[in-house]
Amino acid sequence: MSDIKFNRIKEVLDRKGIKQVWLSEQLGKSYNMVNSYVANRRQPSLEDLYKIADILGVEVKELLLDKKDLQ
Repeated sequence: MSDIKFNRIKEVLDRKGIKQVWLSEQLGKSYNMVNSYVANRRQPSLEDLYKIADILGVEVKELLLDKKDLQ
């Protein structure tokens, strides 16, 4: 089940050239927590998802997988 992805945070970070350390500082979360979001080991709360989208300058839907992509 570890290969199942629920969010695209890593893709957006990579596309924008943003490091997880920077995101963790902006979000006020530990690096380990952000890393667990990026690696899809944990999912951010809805509130944190909106904060991440705001910090990255994207719409929340860009951070989420379409239902059809969940396999």
